[in-house]
Amino acid sequence: MELNSIKPAAGAKHAARRVGRGIGSGLGKTAGRGHKGQKSRSGGYHKVGFEGGQMPLQRRLPKRGFKSHLLKFNAEITLSTLSDLGLAEVDLLALKQAGLVSQLAKVVKVIKSGELTKAVKLTGIGATAGAKAAIEAAGGSVA
Repeated sequence: MELNSIKPAAGAKHAARRVGRGIGSGLGKTAGRGHKGQKSRSGGYHKVGFEGGQMPLQRRLPKRGFKSHLLKFNAEITLSTLSDLGLAEVDLLALKQAGLVSQLAKVVKVIKSGELTKAVKLTGIGATAGAKAAIEAAGGSVA
């Protein structure tokens, strides 16, 4: 079998509509566009969101909020996942290799959620005040 000989099954493809090809085709004269008006003209149609001159919905509604496009570079990790990791020294590379943070992450912060029993030394990773206290209580350090 050659790539240039592949064809769809018989009846799977409909013939294209041939508009403006005379009365017999059923789509002659106005070619299915009706009579007159903006939509019948070539190149005649409105832009997306246009409401005939009425103030469009996206301009009537108030603008609210903001979502930073830099959020994809931030990540967070809990105390319980730190203890499950089972490493004595944890840095950004170790978390990426374990698949706990995304490969894009540049800033990682430990949040106080769960328990930490083993001593863990964090390098290049931030921690909330509560998480820092829990890490130091378990004998670890945050650098």
